[in-house]
Amino acid sequence: MQPNDTSIEFIDRAFHAQRRERLLWLLAAITFFIFFQAYMIAPLIPRLAGVFNVTVQTMGLAVPAYLIAYGTATLFYGPLSDRWGRRPIIIACLAAFILLTALTGLSRSSTQLSVLRLITGLGAGGVVPLALTLIGDLFPYQERGRPIGWLFGAMAGGMAGGSALGVMLEPFVSWQGLFFGVAALSIVTFFCLLRYRSLLGSRSSAAKPSFRAIIAGYWTLLGTARGRRTYGYVFVNAVFHSGVFTWLGVYFSRRYGVGEIGIGLALLGYGVPGFLFGPAIGRLADRFGRSLLIPLGLILAGVSAAALTLDIPIAAAPVLVTLLSLGYDLTQPLLAGIVTDLGPQRGQAVGLMAFILFLGFGVGSLIFGAMLPLGIATDLVIFGASAVLAGVLALMQFRAETRR
Repeated sequence: MQPNDTSIEFIDRAFHAQRRERLLWLLAAITFFIFFQAYMIAPLIPRLAGVFNVTVQTMGLAVPAYLIAYGTATLFYGPLSDRWGRRPIIIACLAAFILLTALTGLSRSSTQLSVLRLITGLGAGGVVPLALTLIGDLFPYQERGRPIGWLFGAMAGGMAGGSALGVMLEPFVSWQGLFFGVAALSIVTFFCLLRYRSLLGSRSSAAKPSFRAIIAGYWTLLGTARGRRTYGYVFVNAVFHSGVFTWLGVYFSRRYGVGEIGIGLALLGYGVPGFLFGPAIGRLADRFGRSLLIPLGLILAGVSAAALTLDIPIAAAPVLVTLLSLGYDLTQPLLAGIVTDLGPQRGQAVGLMAFILFLGFGVGSLIFGAMLPLGIATDLVIFGASAVLAGVLALMQFRAETRR
């Protein structure tokens, strides 16, 4: 008996869905490595300051150097991918990330390291935003919560691994070894990704918008109340979380007098909730909407940051760090889901989000660092109170983001 057209079509759909899932896992692995190397720097600030004989404030500039450059680059990669396709951009950016990460391990001064971090941010800025864009291309809006949850779970896992394992492994493999190791593992995922390049989109798109059309597209995205609200909260959320996280290593070093391994243990919970529950949180958003989850995440994160100033034993601090991370997992992935539904030029919409997100990351790190003379405890209270206020306001701002 010959198979009918319906059965062949079913097999084709099943095969495509299987390849789509495998591509999702690869994109999640790549995202993990990118965020691992991004977040392993902040807890190492006290250590690297000693290695290069500079102040922690000077060494801390390596963090915003990467984040702001990364965010700026994403502003261009999104429209480029809409114009020439996702495939060539994401492959080129991943190759740049691997090369520049390896070169960073050869730094001989804090200035060299910061400059290489800046260049790495510029070169690698298209990988994760275009991974999010691909999810928007491959999954309908009603099903995007789970795959976006996987991607943000990988981000959270990278945050957890970079902030905790990175600083704990440094005494054994050296800080240079951390960069070389990430580059080596990323090479493996690079060649695996090439096997699924047919799902990354064609090399050229039918629509090739002009520069004027691209600028107009950004104004259009920001011209709606939904767009302004979503992008505004992406920025506020990023400023808060980066400001607090970047300086947690210094906080634990100064308050509890711990070294690299102690800092790593204290930060062990950061990123774990998203890694374990990212897809589940995405399903909750798909089922019930985002109107309550986003405010809850902001309030939870703000209270957790402020609570770090209380007179608590070091054993209790990782619990607050974990809750702080859970607050991020309840906000940023859900905001990203809204962004993928803002307009037809999805690459441009996600690129704008990534620009605002990483700009906020860099600005938050700079602001918190500039406020260090006031005391870390004061910084944490101010940042925490601001996040709680933003969460209360979000109850009204996102009330329309119910299940669609």
